[in-house]
Amino acid sequence: MFNSEVYVNRRRVLLERMAAMTPEGARGIAVFLGNVDAAMNYRGNDYKFRQDSSFLYYWGIDEPWFAAVLDLDTADECLYGNDVDIDDIIWMGPQPSVASKGGLIGCAKTAPLAQFDKAVSDAVSAGRPVHFLPPARYYNQMKLSELTGIPSSDVRKVAPMADGGRHASEELVKAVVSMRLIKEQCEIEEIDKACELGYLMHTEARRGCKPGVLEQDIVGRMEGVTLSKGWGVSFTTILSQNGETLHNHSHHQIITPGRLLVVDAGAESNTHYASDFTRTYPCSGKFTTKQREIYDIVHQANELAFSITRPGTSYWDVHCATVRYMLEQLKALDFVRGDVDEMVACGISGLFMPHGLGHNMGMDVHDMEDLGENYVGYGDERKRSPLLGMGNLRMARDLKPGHVISDEPGIYFIPALIEQWKREGTDKGFVNYAKLEDYYGFGGIRLEDDVLVTEDGARRLGPHRLPIASSDIEDIMANE
Repeated sequence: MFNSEVYVNRRRVLLERMAAMTPEGARGIAVFLGNVDAAMNYRGNDYKFRQDSSFLYYWGIDEPWFAAVLDLDTADECLYGNDVDIDDIIWMGPQPSVASKGGLIGCAKTAPLAQFDKAVSDAVSAGRPVHFLPPARYYNQMKLSELTGIPSSDVRKVAPMADGGRHASEELVKAVVSMRLIKEQCEIEEIDKACELGYLMHTEARRGCKPGVLEQDIVGRMEGVTLSKGWGVSFTTILSQNGETLHNHSHHQIITPGRLLVVDAGAESNTHYASDFTRTYPCSGKFTTKQREIYDIVHQANELAFSITRPGTSYWDVHCATVRYMLEQLKALDFVRGDVDEMVACGISGLFMPHGLGHNMGMDVHDMEDLGENYVGYGDERKRSPLLGMGNLRMARDLKPGHVISDEPGIYFIPALIEQWKREGTDKGFVNYAKLEDYYGFGGIRLEDDVLVTEDGARRLGPHRLPIASSDIEDIMANE
């Protein structure tokens, strides 16, 4: 938790931004639902608790069964939660009061949780607008439906309140996104800490990448670091020798000489800020000639993207420049033939890199994706492309100081996708399929760093950068 002034200021700014988008005297209330305990297999044996990130951003309480209301007309605010009773004390010990927790976040008014239901119901009965964010958790989806009378299927849909107020509030989504996209200094410090944890967990991965080792053993060592020094992983660890499967969560294979190990993993700090790094290692400790050729292209693409990331440049343009470079290098190796600019325009890069260059990061590893990816990564600045790869870019906005984004180019040889493009002629004659046939067992390579946009450029987050150059990787693996 940050100091109380951080949360007071955030709620003040939110009021100001909502005032700019809603009519005076009829703005209504903004409702924030924290997460609740969720049973893993029976009540009392719950999944590890993780607070809703937007609730945490504005209200700071990292515990289940809390909610809050911010009155957009009067600026009144109230934190709702229950003080513990003797049954709770038996199992949990004495706990601070809800009022004392409110004091920690600068909220003077608190009330029992049941009064939250009444506050929302009263607003609905009075015809006041009720602004809420699209809920990620099913319980909160059902709770909002119950309180507002909106069908549960519509609670996650986002629309302007002028459309009848029968959906999540587009005005609130836009206001929250505008704030959370630009990281405060206290947040940047926490992301740096998460990146240091990420550095340590990836160091364990590299040290564990030795022939004969079970992938699961490496994952266990990595995730142990995050639990001993932070909250845990920021997303389900991707560690696989089948790197052509972008999100491969299976860890059943033995490290085998000649293959490549893709490790895409991140840590979450105790304050719930995330890191997200990817490195690709030669399972033999040395790259083959074919592996090094492709690896070095991806490495230079990563460096290129970082070098042109700066305020005033759009991340769409950074993505386009990066895939253009990759296609130039693939053309030099005879994977593709023809005019590179035409290839970029046709989306040929999607065959080799079906994902975007990066995404926003913060308290969520894909920051605020629950609020709607287009609201977060595109806003009103640009429309999403329909092309594979280009259309999967999660962040395309003009860059500003305080943006935190990932830089993660990759090249993959996905047999099923290659065969489909060949069968359907998607490549428009640019692809040399005869060359690709020799790479069906290659796998994939991805290299990812976390980047902060600064006033005059960018910096990589975390006090240390994971080794990335192919020669450095080979040298360090030979000595571990």
